[in-house]
Amino acid sequence: MLLDSCNLTGTTHYQILSVKEDANYDEIRAGYKAAILNSHPDKLHMNTKESQLDHELQERFLSVQKAWEVLSDPTSRANYDMELQSSRQKLEAVADEVTLEEMTIETIGDAQEFFYQCRCGDYFSVTPSELDEIGLPLNININGDVASQSATGLQPAAVLLPCGSCSLKIRLILHSVP
Repeated sequence: MLLDSCNLTGTTHYQILSVKEDANYDEIRAGYKAAILNSHPDKLHMNTKESQLDHELQERFLSVQKAWEVLSDPTSRANYDMELQSSRQKLEAVADEVTLEEMTIETIGDAQEFFYQCRCGDYFSVTPSELDEIGLPLNININGDVASQSATGLQPAAVLLPCGSCSLKIRLILHSVP
């Protein structure tokens, strides 16, 4: 799992390189260069005696290298972003977990929207285009069966949906198709 490569304090690779999560390749590269210069043992003219400070600097240097390795590759970055998003969603309290099959589908012309009623009477909703934007495209067959074609293999993906009126959220579980 890519998130295990973050340190125990919960620092993300983006924070290690001091860049925003929506940074482009050039911004990530510039962040990496600055971070590596600030943590490279040769650049800091450190002596070779073993100390706690030396160990911390070595860990910092290795974390900068790992962050660059993950964020410089588009595929590993996309996987890391999905895992990061998923881990953040797991930290939030949810009212319920539902699947697309449990949601009501409303079709107007070519547009579809999935609804699930909240305890307050309003609805949680999501459209296939919204799911596609976050990297979870849907496969809707002739019978109306729906499944995700996510890049996570055969493991289910999840997304949090807020209620239209209250503060409750549900976790929408999307099952991948083989």
